[in-house]
Amino acid sequence: MLTLQLPYVPDIYTRRRRPTRTVMVGAVGVGGNNPIRVQSMTTTLTKDIPATVAQVERLVATGCEIVRITTPTPSDARCLGPIREQLAAKGVRVPIVADIHFSPAAALAAADFADKVRINPGNYTDSRKFAVREYSDEEYAAELARVEERFTPLVLKCKERGISLRIGTNHGSLSDRIMNRFGDTPEGMVESALEFVRVCERHDYHDIILSMKASNPKVMIAAYRLLAARMDKLGMDYPFHLGVTEAGNDEDGRIKSAIGIGSLLEDGIGDTIRVSLTEEPEAEVPVAFAIANRYRGRTDVSGVVPAAEPPWDFYHFERRYSRPTRLGNLCLGAANTVAVVASIEGPVSREKMAMARLLRWASPAGRRQPKPDAALVHLEGVEDLEALQGMTGRLQVSPQAQLGLIAESHDATLLLDALPHVHGVMKRIVQVDDVTFLAAAVRDAGRTLLLEVDVCDAADRSERIDELSRVAVDALGQGAELVLSVNAPDAERIFAYRLLAAKAAERGLDAPILLRGHGLDDPLLPASISLGSLLCDGIGDAVLISGTAGGTELAFNILQAAGTRLSKTDYVACPSCGRTLFDLQETTERIKHRTSHLVGVKLAIMGCIVNGPGEMADADFGYVGGAPGQVNLYVGKQCVEKGVPAEEADGRLVELIKAHGKWQESEE
Repeated sequence: MLTLQLPYVPDIYTRRRRPTRTVMVGAVGVGGNNPIRVQSMTTTLTKDIPATVAQVERLVATGCEIVRITTPTPSDARCLGPIREQLAAKGVRVPIVADIHFSPAAALAAADFADKVRINPGNYTDSRKFAVREYSDEEYAAELARVEERFTPLVLKCKERGISLRIGTNHGSLSDRIMNRFGDTPEGMVESALEFVRVCERHDYHDIILSMKASNPKVMIAAYRLLAARMDKLGMDYPFHLGVTEAGNDEDGRIKSAIGIGSLLEDGIGDTIRVSLTEEPEAEVPVAFAIANRYRGRTDVSGVVPAAEPPWDFYHFERRYSRPTRLGNLCLGAANTVAVVASIEGPVSREKMAMARLLRWASPAGRRQPKPDAALVHLEGVEDLEALQGMTGRLQVSPQAQLGLIAESHDATLLLDALPHVHGVMKRIVQVDDVTFLAAAVRDAGRTLLLEVDVCDAADRSERIDELSRVAVDALGQGAELVLSVNAPDAERIFAYRLLAAKAAERGLDAPILLRGHGLDDPLLPASISLGSLLCDGIGDAVLISGTAGGTELAFNILQAAGTRLSKTDYVACPSCGRTLFDLQETTERIKHRTSHLVGVKLAIMGCIVNGPGEMADADFGYVGGAPGQVNLYVGKQCVEKGVPAEEADGRLVELIKAHGKWQESEE
């Protein structure tokens, strides 16, 4: 079992907000006992002062508490003065943050007008090109001295003016110094920030906020966790700004942001958030509030769960091992693809479209819409059993039908009668005796038993998970094939499943785990947070979202956003800003129109060079703004076509995909 030397929170089974100092951004307090603050960023050219002022007004009207404006040059930075004056004349009061890349001169100019300056330690004092070289200890120390020399004037100016500073590491733009010693890892991201924090502390400046952004939620989560752990060890208590960069647009962008940001907020990490969407910035704010409001006013819980050592590494992703377990032709666990289970709601005899849905799911035809790997049907009485028998008869004569079938019921006798017609049965633990005789029958029938336990709240969590693991060990001892699940409310789901994984490891229980979510009035963000967080922890061999018509599609989208299973084209797209060299929204929609049918291909659409090559490091192909009217095309990390005229770039991208054997013709 892995022992973590640097715990990032005191207890992974309860939420307690990470204690931080309060850092003021203008009149808005971040960290401490302040609520989680919501911010966004303008996309206008900063020198277009009327357009920037108008966009800030719209953001404030949506409730945005902090607004960031890009200032790539000193002349852009000086525009913050008249922008603030015009906002004040309109009665609009909101803290303004200057966003800096590459230019210390722009940062110093912006510090005269901004309430906070954001710098990227990966490029504040470093060149735009990564240099492949080795650094001796002496050379590395010399580089750090150079960093301090160039960074200190900004630190002193921020201290003098009483304004705050965000040290914002981006996975996609680490310095060559960091890359050569640490690689593009969470460790490298954390060290990149700490190099600059140490300079601030040497000058007794502490109005600092930190961020660890990445387009990959797993990388982003690991980096923030490691930063929290390192800071705790070093006695630092600076607040964190959370965000998944280049999340994209529409539902996919919202899901990816919810997974990254929500996973950390669930652990009490994070003090201000920005949802980065390739949409108008005012569209980001309601999504951010929907995430933040889950935690505003939530009471910290402590002391309700005995300690259980986590059997996984929170800083380096590795999927939990589980034994391979069959559901008909479907195999769960081990290295098999995480499965999606669909649910036919209500007693199966009363669902008029149940048969049609099962046949559609079972058919191998069509790849445009991903289909579930298994289906769950609910039995309440004999009429449901008869309906199930008719359905399985139809499925058996359907050519090439591929669908695992699971029956669920509170009545163990009904499940016994259903065994010849399904691949598995699901039973919620109420009486242990029911499970004992059911396990033997399932074993004899060559089927699989899915065991589930109810967890109502934190007070009964440990007892119920203990009961599930004890019963599961007994069932495995009888030779039954087994899958484990938990029925828990949204606020309890992450902690219950984590405890299940830990308790299972303690007992040597390696059965696959089914992650179960439930439809709500708006299931998108809550399900994304709870299920996506667990997947990023490596927990889960199958996913089921019940109680909503769109549960199956949502499950596939969460798996995609978590980087667990690609079932459609995956896009990394930045949210636009004043540095962007083409219309990102229009370009993204245009490229999606031509490529959205490509299953499993990952495309990056980046407006400029700042984070482009780095954030698209694991993309198959990249479309990056190189200069006004020109696009650079990438295969992986390598630029293969430079300066392509914008009017030709879409077609050249398609040809590039075809040349590398990744193209499929659309069914439409």
